[in-house]
Amino acid sequence: MLLVYWWRVVVVEKFARFVGRASRAEYWWFFLANLIIVLVLGALSRATVVFTIIYAIYGLALIIPSIAVGVRRLHDTSRSGWWILIGLVPIVGFIILIVFFALDGDPGPNRFGPPPPRQPALA
Repeated sequence: MLLVYWWRVVVVEKFARFVGRASRAEYWWFFLANLIIVLVLGALSRATVVFTIIYAIYGLALIIPSIAVGVRRLHDTSRSGWWILIGLVPIVGFIILIVFFALDGDPGPNRFGPPPPRQPALA
């Protein structure tokens, strides 16, 4: 149920929103939901070409929302969204981004806006 909530919030409501901040939970729930879907579609794509096409369309459709939530997550840690480009540096850039995404966000307002709202409790 919580994954569905995060999917709706991040992908549907904040599809291409690059301003503001995203909490650590918002980013990692989005990441987990996508990981599960990609693993399932990847396994199913071995069975038939239809799932391979769905897998490719899904990957293309999630490029903008993935970058947007990454940029908002960097904003929460007081970093410019341009830091996302460090992921283009082989190996080291990816590791640096993971560290930035895992850091605590600023507890108060920063230059990118107020802190993200509190996350809903597990129901």
